[in-house]
Amino acid sequence: MEMTGERLIPASREAVWAALNDPVMLQASIPGCEAVEKTSDTDLTAKVALKIGPMAARFTGKVKLENINPPESYTITGEGNGGAMGFAKGGADVSLVALGPNETRLTYAVRAQVGGKMAQLGGRLIDATAKQMSAQFFDRFTAQLTPPAEVSATPELERAAASGQAPPPGVTPAQVPSVTVDPAMAAAPSPRAMGDVSEPGPRAELTAKVAAPVARPMPAPAGAISIFSLIPSDIFGLPLVFWIGLVLFLPIPVLLFLFG
Repeated sequence: MEMTGERLIPASREAVWAALNDPVMLQASIPGCEAVEKTSDTDLTAKVALKIGPMAARFTGKVKLENINPPESYTITGEGNGGAMGFAKGGADVSLVALGPNETRLTYAVRAQVGGKMAQLGGRLIDATAKQMSAQFFDRFTAQLTPPAEVSATPELERAAASGQAPPPGVTPAQVPSVTVDPAMAAAPSPRAMGDVSEPGPRAELTAKVAAPVARPMPAPAGAISIFSLIPSDIFGLPLVFWIGLVLFLPIPVLLFLFG
């Protein structure tokens, strides 16, 4: 398998060269990389978890730098063992051309060979996976060397910084411009903080009305309830006196009838 390509990186050639020799930068850029260790100026070891189609394997490999011409070019060669899944070995020629103070063109030519069970997957699948991993590597590598974009201060950002409010959605706090406050103004207490609430207008009147207690009349004590008020004044349309007299004189005729 052979593959060639180039990338434009917004960084100086010296910065790109240093990143290509930095184990931390390489580990963050290689897809599936678990560790990169530099054992000497020209030798490195790496552990990579790789998935090709339905097969997945963890490779332990050794990498060697040759034909070193800093900061212009070098050749990287290596081989990795994936156990029962097979092996991979190959190399790449990498060259850097400075296009400006902060722009570098990286050109690469890769040669690779796989064996074992991975070779049974077919050349098309292996080539597609290699191109995908290469694109991911250079995307991550370029992103780490790309300086953050500067955001110009807009009226919205300036108002947010002046009022102390949160920045608009999509804007990080670091992008909000700083506002210098006069120490004399910051130290002077506001009239409201000093207790001056005599502000004219409807708001002051409403505050006074709410603050003043409202005098409510006490309810008159309830009069004493007499037991005679519970007795009805008439029963069946006849006065109460009639019924009392009837009750008192009715037993007399009954007694005369019984003992007469």
